[in-house]
Amino acid sequence: MKRKKKHEEHVDEAWLLPYADILTLLLALFIVLFASSQVDTQKFNAIAESFNSELKGGTGILDDQAPVESIDTSPVAELNEDPVSGESPEEIFVAKDQQELKDFQTKIEAYIADKGLSLRLETELTGKGLMITIKDGLLFESGSADLLEDSQTIIEEISNLLISDPPRMIFIEGHTDNIPTGQVKYPTNWELSSARAINFMRILLQNDKLEPQKFSATGYSEYQPIASNDTPEGRAENRRVEVLISPFEVETEE
Repeated sequence: MKRKKKHEEHVDEAWLLPYADILTLLLALFIVLFASSQVDTQKFNAIAESFNSELKGGTGILDDQAPVESIDTSPVAELNEDPVSGESPEEIFVAKDQQELKDFQTKIEAYIADKGLSLRLETELTGKGLMITIKDGLLFESGSADLLEDSQTIIEEISNLLISDPPRMIFIEGHTDNIPTGQVKYPTNWELSSARAINFMRILLQNDKLEPQKFSATGYSEYQPIASNDTPEGRAENRRVEVLISPFEVETEE
């Protein structure tokens, strides 16, 4: 007798079909999500409509989804612009700093007017900061770096005007005319201009509300004139002490 062959049992592979469908849908989903970050609204809607029609029935998973805007490749500074003025943070910082220096100038000008010192003191807002010029005869006698007794009170009052929060860098600059000193104590105008700047700064820093580490004193001798040294009037203009109130520096990332 012939033996009947046993029927081999077959593994049920029906699960492969829905599994493959799920993989296909997931692949399509990832493709759509990737593409949606780089397309415009019209293209996105077209892809969403096509994809949802494949799902057949129910609410499409992409319905009512806002399209992702294309990646902005503009510089970081532009991304941080003020939404109203369109200015960068650095520009806003500089504008605010300039306004504060103008307020400084207004306060000092009011003091000058109140004390009747318009012929001896003047201010100017420059690219380097706010410059206060103290003219010849207010602080020193000719050829001397010793402060006049009457100038002590004025310097103390000026020191109060220099107080700020946060404190600013203050540069004291001494200048002379081109006439040789003819002195042993100050053999050249370098020594004379430097001594005048230092002596002036020393009185300023008796005000304990000022921070000495924010101050420096420099003598420029006769080499930064603002007028001609050919006339007595011009030489008098060149003999001066200047106080420069510096702007705050803008910190930038390297």
